[in-house]
Amino acid sequence: MRIAKPLLLVTTPVGLAIGLYEGWRLAGGLVFIMAALMLVIAVAFGSVVYTIRKERREEEARKQAAASPTPPPPDAGA
Repeated sequence: MRIAKPLLLVTTPVGLAIGLYEGWRLAGGLVFIMAALMLVIAVAFGSVVYTIRKERREEEARKQAAASPTPPPPDAGA
């Protein structure tokens, strides 16, 4: 995993760029549809990552609130 993650982070954008170039060379203006599809997929992926991170933060906050002791109530009459 130490090698695979950086390799994927580098080769994926390069592959997308080469794919867009070849799409332009092959089909001309249809590459805009291909780019729009890539953008939609990227936004969907980003929203999934955002939701997972938000839910994880909420769950950790809930666990931390449940683990912290509650202070004793203040004396009202004394």
